[in-house]
Amino acid sequence: MTDTVKIMPNTSPHQTKGPLVAALAYDGLCTFEFGIAYEVFGLPRPEMGEGWYRFSVCGIEPGPLRAAGGLTVAVDKGMEVLEEADLIVVPGWRAIDAPVPAPLAAALRAAHQRGARIMSLCSGVAVLAGAGLLAGRRATTHWRYVASVAARYPDITLDADVLYVDEGSILTAAGSAAGIDLCLHVVRGDFGPDAANSVARRLVVPPHREGGQAQFIAAPLPEEREGMRLGPLIEWMRESLSEEQPINLLAKRAGMSMRTFQRRFEAATGESVGEWLLKERLRHARDLLEKELAVSLDDIAISSGFGTLATMRHHFRRRLGTSPGAYRKSFCG
Repeated sequence: MTDTVKIMPNTSPHQTKGPLVAALAYDGLCTFEFGIAYEVFGLPRPEMGEGWYRFSVCGIEPGPLRAAGGLTVAVDKGMEVLEEADLIVVPGWRAIDAPVPAPLAAALRAAHQRGARIMSLCSGVAVLAGAGLLAGRRATTHWRYVASVAARYPDITLDADVLYVDEGSILTAAGSAAGIDLCLHVVRGDFGPDAANSVARRLVVPPHREGGQAQFIAAPLPEEREGMRLGPLIEWMRESLSEEQPINLLAKRAGMSMRTFQRRFEAATGESVGEWLLKERLRHARDLLEKELAVSLDDIAISSGFGTLATMRHHFRRRLGTSPGAYRKSFCG
């Protein structure tokens, strides 16, 4: 037995006049990712004023449509919605290798050509790839799907470590919950950090999550005795980011040869010493940029172990696609 859910546009008494967001609905709909799109963009938020998002649902094929969880979905509008949408959300697709209907691919290309933004959540990247919208671009998806998508579309630069990728008019999110991160990122860009923080509070999630999805990929746990041996050293490394930490010094503190230390450190953390240190320094710098408004960028660079602002700026550009100053502005206004 299935329950039928009729999806209607936002018909709240508080009508809005902002950007029109269209979320795709299809047979085999991924309800979690669809729910994220509705929760962020479709839920009535009168406190945001008349400029807040309008929300509509686009059925890409005749209904009723089956959805995950034993639901049947009835949608009033079809792909004509895509002709007016300012932002199109593609929830997780029905299968990572399922073909993309030609009419949908053509409609998405037309929407992109006229300036609409298009974003995918989780396996929804398959729709963007199938429509040819990711060729020559950087993108992400759930780490389980990266190899499959890369094999089918070698012209896409896939990043399996990040929670989302913003390429301007094309945006992609990693695993399902990373869709929340991307949607909040869009709200932050459209309406500012205060609006994103307000939405995040209602969702009871942080407005910005540290790290990428690599932290969620299964990795073998280190032996207990290895953790006991390296644990104090790793704690010292975190507390001493402003100091130089050459591998020979770290190995000496651990009581190991350099080769043994490097091997065991990577087994314990999943990363090389240099990569781990860089990520910790970026994390520390980002934390200071978000919270310490009175601290200069030069002092943050020194405190984080980058030495100079130029070096910190280089790593921000390379890893985060922004500058320290711009990053601070996005969080502090």
